[in-house]
Amino acid sequence: MSEQTKSGWLSRIREGLSRSSSRLSQGITDLFTKRKLDEAALEELEEMLIAADLGVTTAARVAALLAKSRFDQEISPEEIKSALAEEIATVLEPVALPLRPDPANKPHVVLVVGVNGSGKTTTIGKLAKSFRDQGLSVTLAAGDTFRAAAVEQLKVWGERTGSPVISRDQGADAAGLAFDALKEAQARRDDVLLIDTAGRLQNKTDLMAELEKIIRVLKRQDPMVPHDVLLVLDATVGQNAHSQVEIFRNITKVSGLVVTKLDGTAKGGVLVALAEKFKLPVHAIGVGEGIDDLRPFEAKAFARSLMGLD
Repeated sequence: MSEQTKSGWLSRIREGLSRSSSRLSQGITDLFTKRKLDEAALEELEEMLIAADLGVTTAARVAALLAKSRFDQEISPEEIKSALAEEIATVLEPVALPLRPDPANKPHVVLVVGVNGSGKTTTIGKLAKSFRDQGLSVTLAAGDTFRAAAVEQLKVWGERTGSPVISRDQGADAAGLAFDALKEAQARRDDVLLIDTAGRLQNKTDLMAELEKIIRVLKRQDPMVPHDVLLVLDATVGQNAHSQVEIFRNITKVSGLVVTKLDGTAKGGVLVALAEKFKLPVHAIGVGEGIDDLRPFEAKAFARSLMGLD
C-alpha cells in the first residue's frame, strides 16, 4: 500500500470512527479538565468506557493502570486519551491478523457466516477484489439460496472482480451448491473459494442444521475444508455482537471476524470488547460502502482513531 493510499485509509478510519470517538473524547475532556484522578473520577471514567461498549474487563484494567501511575494527580484529557489508546492497542495487537490464503490449498476455502444484513455478501465481494488485486484466482459460491437479492448481489461482485460465481435456483440446497462449487474450484485449481451462506437467526435450529450440513458435505470431499470460517459482524448492533459470536461459534468453528459498518455507529468500541473476550483474529474492518473500504485491521491506527487522536 502506497503512503498516499495508507494515509487516505487512516483518515477514512478516523472519519468512520468519529461518531464513536467524539462521544468518548468529549466525555473524557468534560471529566478531566482541571481535575485530579481521584476515586470518583476513576469510577466515572470506567462507567464511560463501559457505556462506549469497550467492555467491563478493558474498562477496569485501564482504570487500574491509570490509578497505579497517576492517582491523586492532576491529569489532562490528552494524557488520558493517549494512555487509553495504548491500552486498547495492547488488547487489539494479538488479534490484528490479515486473512492469508495458504497457497498449498487449491482452493483455500473460506466459509462466510453471519446474520442477514451484517454485510456478508458485500464483504465477500470486497475480499474477492482484494485477493484478485494480489493476483489470486477466486471463485464465489452463492450459498444464501433463500434470498434472490443475495445471489444477484454476488453476481454483480463476480462481474466487478472477474470472479466466476456458482449459483442455483432460489431455494436450492445450499450444501449441494457448496459441494459443486468446491469441485469446480478444485478442477480449475483456483487459489480461493469464498462461500456465502444464509443468516436467518429467527429460526436458529434451521440455520444450524443448514450450516452443519454445508460443512459436513464439504468435509466429505476434503476433510481439511473449510480452511477458514469467517464471521461478519455489523458494528451497529453493539453488545449484540457478543451473542452473535456465541451462536455462530457453537454452530461452526469460527476462525476469524470481519467487522463492518464502523462508519455508521457510535459503538465502535465493541471491537475492543470482542477482542478481549473471544481472542478471535479480526481480519478486516469496513468503514464505508466503496469497493476499497474493507481493509486489514490495524490495532494501533484503530485505537488512536477511537480516541480521536491523529
